[in-house]
Amino acid sequence: MLALLPAAAACLFAALPLGNSAEAQGSYAYAGVASCAGSTCHGRSEGNGAVVRQDEIATWQSPFNVSGAHSRAYAVLGGRRGQQIAQSLGWANATSRSECLGCHATFVPASDRGPRFQITDGVGCESCHGPAAGWLASHYEVGASHAANLARGMIALDQPQVRARVCLDCHYGSAKQGQFVTHAMMAAGHPRISFELDLFSSFQQHHDADADYIARKGRTDNVQLWAVGQAEAVARATDLFTRTNLASEGLFPQFSFFDCHSCHRAITDGAERRLTFEVNPGRPLTFGQPPFNDENIIMLDAVASALAPARADSFRSASRTFHSAMNRGREPAVAAAATLRAEAQRLSDALAARSFGGNDAFEVVAIIGGEATRPRFTDYAGSVQAVMAVDTLLNALVAQGRITVGAAASIRADINRAYDAVRSPESYNPAAFRTALSGAVGAIGRLR
Repeated sequence: MLALLPAAAACLFAALPLGNSAEAQGSYAYAGVASCAGSTCHGRSEGNGAVVRQDEIATWQSPFNVSGAHSRAYAVLGGRRGQQIAQSLGWANATSRSECLGCHATFVPASDRGPRFQITDGVGCESCHGPAAGWLASHYEVGASHAANLARGMIALDQPQVRARVCLDCHYGSAKQGQFVTHAMMAAGHPRISFELDLFSSFQQHHDADADYIARKGRTDNVQLWAVGQAEAVARATDLFTRTNLASEGLFPQFSFFDCHSCHRAITDGAERRLTFEVNPGRPLTFGQPPFNDENIIMLDAVASALAPARADSFRSASRTFHSAMNRGREPAVAAAATLRAEAQRLSDALAARSFGGNDAFEVVAIIGGEATRPRFTDYAGSVQAVMAVDTLLNALVAQGRITVGAAASIRADINRAYDAVRSPESYNPAAFRTALSGAVGAIGRLR
């Protein structure tokens, strides 16, 4: 993350207007990736800086690792798959469409772009850290503070709720221009949308959580990050579902809100039927009714039971009422979604304010793999979310010193069996997944 830098770095900004007033900045807000890339700032080839790593740009630009995905986001629009999606949707190209640029680039008005800003940079520093013109020239000064940076427009990504909402804008969707993946886009070839905050954060972590970072921003708790991410994902999903402008595509409801694989399974005609829908005890739906994608709802139910038991019954009741309302029509479903969103937001607030430690991760893992939750893994999306959660929480237990690295390595075979069960939607078998998950959860529980 951007932080205090040596005062000598000031020379790198000589070509940029300095100062914090709009007039001094030339009225632009976004400085561009190149403004962060000096060799005494964030552009070193090795992470050996005294205060921050200073190789953040190299990490962001990695051509092969997942850490470079943001820098490649614009380029994929012009690739073969991007061109095919555009062609199917009747667009000349994807690189000029706001529907794509909202998430595949730092998409801001031309009037807000500084002289070093390039939209072809993809998802640049300022997409996550905020428009930098207000704090770029001051954040490396001697005596600069994180609080002062935030006051000048930096985004507080050290706060779990703030980080979750920033990431969700693209990794689930928002009501802002170009940040909602429709069913038509997915039908044309866009990947399915899924979100898990702690795992995604680890993929994109450009900083060391060392003593200096902890002194300035506090210690990040991975269990809290994961749990708050689940709550914010449910709140975001239900909020978008209630919005009239996102509710439908022509005659049909907006199917991107629903579980893809409940409908999209092989259709065969033989002596033995093959169901495309498995009854789920957490969803009181009429058989065959497309279910809302509840991968994060299932996880948040487990979170509430383990970490916020005072709110667990209210959340579980709201989620069941929401699913049941799908049987009755759009209007009752929207009302139930609003109630569920409020419950999810209350959980997010409680989790953000709560201290974490002790057996928290063990408790959540046990509930995810327990008798009450395990039967709910009937769909591919929820099962993927579950194995990611168990993996994330196991890593958190290692980081906390509750499980040794060697013990965690011995559990890896169980985790990998669960991952193998969700390797592809075509081969997904709910019963096989539940068995694999039980093995992984049982192995972790024995180390408690």
